[in-house]
Amino acid sequence: MSARSNARTRHVSLHARGLKLSFGREPILDGVDLSVTSGWRVGLVGPNGVGKSTLLGVLAGRTHPESGSVELTPPSALVGHLLQEHERRADERSLDFLMRRAGVGPAQADLDAATADLANGVTGADDRYADALDRWLALGGADFDTRVGGVCAELGVDHTLLERPMTVLSGGEAARIGLAALLLSRFDLVLLDEPTNDLDADGLQRLEQWVTALDGPVVLVSHDREFLRRTVTHVAEFDEFSHQLTVYAGGWDTYLEEREVAARHERERYEEYADKRSNLQQRSQREREWASQGLSKAKKKQDDNDKFIKAFKIDQSEQLAGKAARTQKALERLDEVEEPRDAWQLHLSFGEAATSGAIVSRLTHVEVRRGQFALGPIDLTIGQGERIAVQGRNGSGKTTLIDVISGRVRPDEGEAYLGPSVVLGELGQARTQLSGEGTLLDAFLRATGWTISECRTLLAKFALGANDVLRSNAELSPGERTRAILALLMATGTNLLVLDEPTNHLDLAAIDQLEVAVNAFRGTVLLVTHDRALLERVQLSRTITMADGRIVSDAAR
Repeated sequence: MSARSNARTRHVSLHARGLKLSFGREPILDGVDLSVTSGWRVGLVGPNGVGKSTLLGVLAGRTHPESGSVELTPPSALVGHLLQEHERRADERSLDFLMRRAGVGPAQADLDAATADLANGVTGADDRYADALDRWLALGGADFDTRVGGVCAELGVDHTLLERPMTVLSGGEAARIGLAALLLSRFDLVLLDEPTNDLDADGLQRLEQWVTALDGPVVLVSHDREFLRRTVTHVAEFDEFSHQLTVYAGGWDTYLEEREVAARHERERYEEYADKRSNLQQRSQREREWASQGLSKAKKKQDDNDKFIKAFKIDQSEQLAGKAARTQKALERLDEVEEPRDAWQLHLSFGEAATSGAIVSRLTHVEVRRGQFALGPIDLTIGQGERIAVQGRNGSGKTTLIDVISGRVRPDEGEAYLGPSVVLGELGQARTQLSGEGTLLDAFLRATGWTISECRTLLAKFALGANDVLRSNAELSPGERTRAILALLMATGTNLLVLDEPTNHLDLAAIDQLEVAVNAFRGTVLLVTHDRALLERVQLSRTITMADGRIVSDAAR
């Protein structure tokens, strides 16, 4: 699939030098340098909150650094900055959303304004009109309507969705519209923030094809390891302590190897420095003590009547003192090597409630109708301790099935049984848990019944500090909300763990810990994810595949 058909092809580069930016007293960027050019696809990685999205905002010109520069060549190159969470506006149709995200909407508005000024004889309107027309054409405004139909048909987006507000679309529908906006865009340089969130397997494949076919530079933030492996040519790693970037060439696998080698060499350099410093310190101390003791004895010893012997002993002691001084100077000249600092790590385990009954859930001839969508009929039995992956395209009915199993949705037909001893624990796709009035700490207190001190201590282990817990759930970032819900699952205990797209908004280190925690959990697991690496690494006993609201495959693994 050609990502740039009918679009301009030209060499584009971006150079960021010495970027500095702080939020309050906390540095976010501290002398950050990054250069990208046509053909480069740079994966920007690092812990949540380290500044990846902020850097994308600076590169896009949306955020202004305190110092440093961003140079775009040519200056007229079109930069597309596609944010982490699709902004859904109640008064915006899906078609208008597509135009806005692809840049055509704003370009059309500028062209209309310049046209009106030109008709009214406003001074300088001719130049503004020419610039606006060039931009509108470059972004594909001339054939946008035609391309919309083709892309939507390719993605299976019903044309009726284009007239509906974004706020009424399901998660799967919104994900496909968001992907359509990417495929329709014709930017010279693309900045992507978590583009894989909520995409199904087909969407991920199309996104990969689009990214790898782009002519211009790409800088993307993603925690999808398989996506990074398949798309990036370079990896730029954010250091949470220095607030600077280290760029690795050669793709994802090369980055993993070189980072491991670099970390080992850094530790070896420090240990060599620490050993040399310790030896010099001990030698200096020993030589000073010997010199001091020898000089004291030489001066005080009464039976040394021979003045030459006494002078010799004093001279020997002074030579030892000189040695100690030289050793001290060698110690001072030693180039200091800082000890490598260990990044914060999430140590996750899920609290376990008492074992449920043998039958966790049973669905018998279940049917659910939601507007034009129908689930079922479904017959399904889930036994205690099963570890099940639920797969299928967006809109196939996965989330509705989970809602029925968990008891949130009552079937229109049939019977849904949930074992009386089942304790449900969920990490939901929408991350709506811990909502309600008050702060995160208030919600955590209500949910756990713990003391304030206990809640603060646990949340701190999930990198939610004293100030974070006093913010409302709505003020938390997606990553912070996810970590808070993981903390709640750890605190309250469960024997039926439901994970719906659990890796969305988690950083790479946290995803590694999630895999360990799921594999160690002894209860029943229902996992809905499009993260291919997670599916490979989590121990599963069964895979259910859905299509058009029905189970089309139920196979043991």
